[in-house]
Amino acid sequence: MLSCYDVARYFLAQIDEDAGDLISNLKLQKLVYYAQGINLALSEHPLFPEALEAWIHGPVVPVLFHAYKSYEAGAIPPPRDMDFSIYCVQTRELLDEVYTVFGQFSAWKLYKMTHEEPPWKNTPAGHEISIEAMRDYFKTQVVT
Repeated sequence: MLSCYDVARYFLAQIDEDAGDLISNLKLQKLVYYAQGINLALSEHPLFPEALEAWIHGPVVPVLFHAYKSYEAGAIPPPRDMDFSIYCVQTRELLDEVYTVFGQFSAWKLYKMTHEEPPWKNTPAGHEISIEAMRDYFKTQVVT
């Protein structure tokens, strides 16, 4: 099983700095949330074991937030050394699809989207968003 850090690094490796792409901590949190939710809808199993919590700015993986908080609202640079061999073909396809669909949006657009979705909306602030809540919601959003 991958970690939330592996999923985050995959998204960060997609950045095309020459095209002006950038991912802030806020945007990264939302991409990781969508990856977890869509994976749950498709496979019934978490993509990574770390918990997501309902924070004021939407779903957040606390350990991942703290790993990148030094960048504040700025762009997180892509990883220098990336081992793509740890990602199976199915996972790469999932992460690529999540990045294609959600990576085009700004951090604040993703913020607004997650605030309208039941997993965050129905979880008290500061509490863990349940795997079941994510799976049940994303099953209604994903065409299989």
